Amino acid sequence: MSLTVFTNAFLIDCTGAEPVEGAAVVVEDDRIREVATNGVVGSLPGRVTTLDLKGKTLMPGLTDAHVHICAVTENITDQHRHYPPSYIAARAMQRAHECLLQGFTTVRDAGGADYGFRMVLEEGHFPGPRLLVSGRYISQTGGHGDKRRRSEWTDPIDCCVGMIGFIADGPDEVRRAARENIRRDVNQIKIMASGGAMSPSDELDTTQFTVAEMRAAVEEAQAVGTYVLSHAYSDTAVRRAIEAGVRSIEHGNLIRETAAQAIKDADAFLVPTMVTYEAIFREGKRYGIGDHQIAKIDLARQQSIQGLTYAYRAGCRIGSGSDLLGDMASQRAVEFELKAQVMTPMETLLSATKVNAELFRMTDKIGSVEPGKYADLIVLDGNPLKNLRVLQNQDNLRVIMKGGRAYKQTL
Repeated sequence: MSLTVFTNAFLIDCTGAEPVEGAAVVVEDDRIREVATNGVVGSLPGRVTTLDLKGKTLMPGLTDAHVHICAVTENITDQHRHYPPSYIAARAMQRAHECLLQGFTTVRDAGGADYGFRMVLEEGHFPGPRLLVSGRYISQTGGHGDKRRRSEWTDPIDCCVGMIGFIADGPDEVRRAARENIRRDVNQIKIMASGGAMSPSDELDTTQFTVAEMRAAVEEAQAVGTYVLSHAYSDTAVRRAIEAGVRSIEHGNLIRETAAQAIKDADAFLVPTMVTYEAIFREGKRYGIGDHQIAKIDLARQQSIQGLTYAYRAGCRIGSGSDLLGDMASQRAVEFELKAQVMTPMETLLSATKVNAELFRMTDKIGSVEPGKYADLIVLDGNPLKNLRVLQNQDNLRVIMKGGRAYKQTL
């Protein structure tokens, strides 16, 4: 038995309760054993490691619902053209480790990583977050997942490791692609319901896949007890995805009141990814990202606050994602500051803890500091409710614990 006691903490437990001064939390092996809001812990058997936080902030590990650990370089449109699978796989583990060192203890890979990456992290061969994989995303011909340039009159790309998807047309092909992903033991299915910024052959506000095609993926996911997340920007694309039964809408920058209300009525989730547009708009050119793609990024960037506002006013469940590529992933925690232009600081923290846990269907395991849940905890210098920017500086992260194991401890 391993016992660790955090004492004298400013506790933000992310249950929705108000923060507590002077709290104590007991960790036994990989779980939270006790939360003492009065700071008084009963007698404990055996050897105990005590960490006096002296008023530092203790909160659950952060989560990110939209990462791409296999986006190891910034220009993902051409990544597979320049690097062998071995290079991408090795650097993907580096990207996973970076997530953990930013305080993110559970992340959902929104296309690219297969179950092998999850296994490597679960078995402890590399340090990294708990990883939920989507395998290959599913796209129509010429859609957001089709990496062929307009000038390439070749068959769809079917190779490599990482940012490559299934190209499928018609309900039967989509169903087959979903079944193949399920055979490969994904946690959830990713589809493309609209055009995208980083794809070479479509526009941002176009709709992709018919409702029947998307419904085929949803039916296959539901048959095995999982769900579909969908890349979607425009009002029409989002409403069509919701009609098909999609549970998690990614991005949603161009939505208006009708799509926001559809998400709310379906009890679905919206996962904004505001930081990636800011990062690519500022830095994309020097990473070789083309003018057409950056123009689309700017369109999404300009409307991201408005889209989030519609969702917030409608009462949607709003999760938290980043969608950052390559070295830009160092800016992951900037997402919180951007969200706080619409949401309160507490709502912003809940989006990256409690709400994401609900989205992942892991509320019994992660997302809050409560007895019985995994001991995924971070200790911060500073109070993120007063200044969300404290999460952007890794030096402020004094303890990072995942499943009871401290991957960083600088108290």
